Amino acid sequence: MKTYSTDKIRNVALIGHSNCGKTTLTESLLYFTNVTNRMGRVEDGNTVSDFDKEEKDRQVSIGTSIIPIEYDNTKINFLDTPGYFDFVGEVYGALRVASSAVLVVDASSGIEVGTEKAWKYAEQRNMPRIIVLNKMDKENVKFDEVLDSLRETFGKKVAPFTIPLGKGENHDGYMDILNRQCYIGPEPVDTLPDTAEKAERVRALLMESVAETDEELLDKFFNGEEFTDEEIHTGLKKAVLSGELVPVILGSAIKGLGARLLLRTIIEYLPSAQDLAEVKGMNGSKEETRNVDIKSPLSALVFKTIVDPFVGKISLFKVMSGSIKKDMDIYNADSGETERIGSIFCLRGKDQVEASEIAAGDIGATSKLQYFKTGDTISIKTNPIVYEGIDFPKPCYFMAVSAKSKDNDEKVGTGLHKLNEEDPTFTIERNVETKEQILGGQGNIQLEVIANKLKNNFKAEVNLTPPKVAYRETIRGKSDVQGKHKKQSGGAGQYGDVRVRFEPSQTEFEFVDEVFGGAVPRNFIPAVEKGLHECMDKGVLAGCKVVGVKATLYDGSYHDVDSNEMSFKLAASLAFKKGMAEAKPVLLEPIAKVEISIPDEYLGDIMGDMNKRRGKILGMEQQDDGTQHVMAEAPMAEMYTYAIDLKSMTQARGSFEMEFLRYDEMPFMMAEKVISDYKAKNEN
Repeated sequence: MKTYSTDKIRNVALIGHSNCGKTTLTESLLYFTNVTNRMGRVEDGNTVSDFDKEEKDRQVSIGTSIIPIEYDNTKINFLDTPGYFDFVGEVYGALRVASSAVLVVDASSGIEVGTEKAWKYAEQRNMPRIIVLNKMDKENVKFDEVLDSLRETFGKKVAPFTIPLGKGENHDGYMDILNRQCYIGPEPVDTLPDTAEKAERVRALLMESVAETDEELLDKFFNGEEFTDEEIHTGLKKAVLSGELVPVILGSAIKGLGARLLLRTIIEYLPSAQDLAEVKGMNGSKEETRNVDIKSPLSALVFKTIVDPFVGKISLFKVMSGSIKKDMDIYNADSGETERIGSIFCLRGKDQVEASEIAAGDIGATSKLQYFKTGDTISIKTNPIVYEGIDFPKPCYFMAVSAKSKDNDEKVGTGLHKLNEEDPTFTIERNVETKEQILGGQGNIQLEVIANKLKNNFKAEVNLTPPKVAYRETIRGKSDVQGKHKKQSGGAGQYGDVRVRFEPSQTEFEFVDEVFGGAVPRNFIPAVEKGLHECMDKGVLAGCKVVGVKATLYDGSYHDVDSNEMSFKLAASLAFKKGMAEAKPVLLEPIAKVEISIPDEYLGDIMGDMNKRRGKILGMEQQDDGTQHVMAEAPMAEMYTYAIDLKSMTQARGSFEMEFLRYDEMPFMMAEKVISDYKAKNEN
């Protein structure tokens, strides 16, 4: 693939609801530009974008695919993103390096939840975008109704650049409003009178948008003067780049209709890599600005990692400045590591297209980088720089993962580590209290995909189970007990005797020595403390970690011959079990801080559901975008499935973040069940 200059490169994220036709659209573009000789189908598992086994089996995109298209001496890097919400991290990565977006809308379904979310992502980044109404050939598609819905939901800046010719299965073309020309397939045809009349009404609205971009044009508009073609193009592009105008174009990806129109609209109206002009990063503690051109020192951002069981690790990057060539020495300013880059190539799906150079603004890939991960900056040691990484969403759904066979523990660990390089949106943590390995992600589908990849790529089968809750135990009362260990069975015996007072403490564990007169020899007191401290790992109610206990050793007795450290350690253990049982032990449960973002109409449902989960609503804040930000506290035991339940309650419009806050005493009835379950398990 040839090297393109920065002004001839477009980086475009394809975003939208799941099954709106993004992947089929890339197939249409590949076929139109003669890269492929037939269009693949998602249902047949033979598309260029969806090449992963999981994607073929599920018939949905799971990862972002790069589809470079060469057209009219321009390279357009399409980033085909997943529409399914569990894989939103892939969308975040694509939007970090794209300079514009194509929001694909299923014209037969209209605005869906994924449409709203995709628009929000682009709006937050003030990203220039166009809307493609796909599947215009479906039955009962009413263009005017869909357009009105888009303008009502997203504002009057949404404006059609085209109107359809024909309806439903008879949809076979469109009229380009700007050049007043009708097209059926790729060929221009005579303009239809009724279509022309409608087009003029819409064109008048576009001319208003042109006029608002420049004072001279505004005067010209009010004086009733016609704009030149150049003024129209310049004015509309300025409006699109500033986000004041969002063009709507039409098509049917499965029929190949609208491919030329889409490519031409992207080239003419969406920003080139050069339009970005400059990028900002950090050189040590100082901010540094780089020009997006080939003359600047090399810098690039790694925005995605692919772990291929055969090829190894593939790093995808966007060159921010300068250019990157094979056999260059590159530097990671964060880690201080230097390594030599091997071959460089462009990815098209899974296919590697060899390249001699990747210039500023372009997207490329290389394999087997050892010291770079997703979000890292590539630079050179003499001119280091670090760009802001990718702000991935925090995990909100958790499951315990364990190998089905003990022999596979190492394989599971290795596989998870490698998959985490590929997908940084999931976390792996070891809970030392429950002895479980916990996977955190965006939802159950994401974790199922991880489990399947472990099986298919690393030959390691795992179980995913609800995680155990890390309960704790403490005491609310006081006790005064004796712990006596005595054993005589021929030869040297064992003897240790302690008297200990137990009471609540503000610290995790507090040991006080009040022994007088040598009732317990000084050399055995550390053994008593150690024996008590070790017992704190397992309480008397449900075998949970114990906290908040003060133990005061005040008396005891010993034997000149039979006493030793082990005897006093065992005596302390007996005292602990007896003392805890008599000091009103209670079970503590972890409480989470929960922040929920939902549309206003779901507020009542969310509050009712939170009450059922024994949660407390602490406050609400109305956001600028019309959503409600709800702050709450809830027991973590009630929150493990909340990610799925919230999607169900809000039609996937709600989101939340959760973090551990503190431990609170558990209600008696709830604690009784936990304790009885623990005892039943130990009896069996």
